[in-house]
Amino acid sequence: MGVLMSRRQTVERVQKVSLAVSAFKDGLREQPSTRRRAEAGTSRQGTLEQEVQEGEEEASAGPSQPEESSASKAAWERLRDGRGVEPEEFDRANRFTPPAFIRPKRELHDDEPPDISLEQREQILNDEMCEICEVWTAESLFPCRICHRVYHDGCLRRMGYLQKDSTVEVTETAHTETGWSCYYCDNLNLLLTEEEMYSLMETLKNCKIIPGTCLTLDDFLHYKHLVHKQQFERPMAEAQEEQAALQFNALDPDKKGHIEWQDFLSHESIQLLQKLRPQNALLRLLTPKERERARAAFLALDQDNDGFIGEGECRQVRHTWFRKHQKELLSCNVSISHVGPISEGSPASSRNGKSPEKILPATKQEEASIDWPSFLRENVAYILAARPNSAALHLQPPA
Repeated sequence: MGVLMSRRQTVERVQKVSLAVSAFKDGLREQPSTRRRAEAGTSRQGTLEQEVQEGEEEASAGPSQPEESSASKAAWERLRDGRGVEPEEFDRANRFTPPAFIRPKRELHDDEPPDISLEQREQILNDEMCEICEVWTAESLFPCRICHRVYHDGCLRRMGYLQKDSTVEVTETAHTETGWSCYYCDNLNLLLTEEEMYSLMETLKNCKIIPGTCLTLDDFLHYKHLVHKQQFERPMAEAQEEQAALQFNALDPDKKGHIEWQDFLSHESIQLLQKLRPQNALLRLLTPKERERARAAFLALDQDNDGFIGEGECRQVRHTWFRKHQKELLSCNVSISHVGPISEGSPASSRNGKSPEKILPATKQEEASIDWPSFLRENVAYILAARPNSAALHLQPPA
């Protein structure tokens, strides 16, 4: 009993300190002039000549141009820093301060093949305390399906990461096989290093893409044509344009006629990772949960336990599980460790009279066989692309 009381007192003390810090930060945010000076000192890293040039451009643009320039500059800074929600976009009353994201750095050994064993299973352990408030409250914590972090829904709301219907999505899916990705894992752009991010920003600027805007099919195809011509110095072929149109449709699952900015940014981020990093470096980005899901998918197909599956089976996995989770087929009673393809005879496959896409077995004598390391290398980009909570397919598998 003494231990329990001590833990409760500790929790209460942490909560009081957290509220005090939050109130102090809210007070600081009420001083706009101080905040602007602080942001100007930390976020603007250009030379004096650049600042003078920007000032002259704004002065010559007329009275309405400075506001547009300021909004555009804030959008580019938001993109650079990996912030998905700007404080001005929602009510900041009683909210926590969003974290400062630190972009990863490439290591010398990143390009070497990692040792990911098929036989040796990994133990999946989630954190015990909320990532935001660092308070333990047992069953009310919601785990991320990608990483080890857990969260309170109330803390996520105060951070501004849960709005409108997203609260229901978290509470209904976080403890299911479908799972929910936290704000770190949901944003594929945070996988880019600073150098890679600046490369992407230069491409977007050259193609006249404004951060935060939605893209229609014409906008998307025009962008793809420009990028292809800049990279290869020749026009895009008709087959490549058709593939780009298929990718647009995959990014617009609700058929709204446009794709959201965050979905476009995630697609471009995973495309850039494929372009600049070898597959071994991408394999090092996988978390233990993702590696366990990949093992479950491979072992479900390797029914004769010889360590090989057919090439057609590998492609079928890419078109089913690795593209997105099948939310309508999952139950809260399913273990979080069971994340491979659902078999035809399982209870989940017959729910509501629906059955998932079947992975048809093919004889290995009729096609090339793929071992476990090759399976990982060929599917790693699709595993990473399945991280966001959005229903969009951020990397459309080829037909």
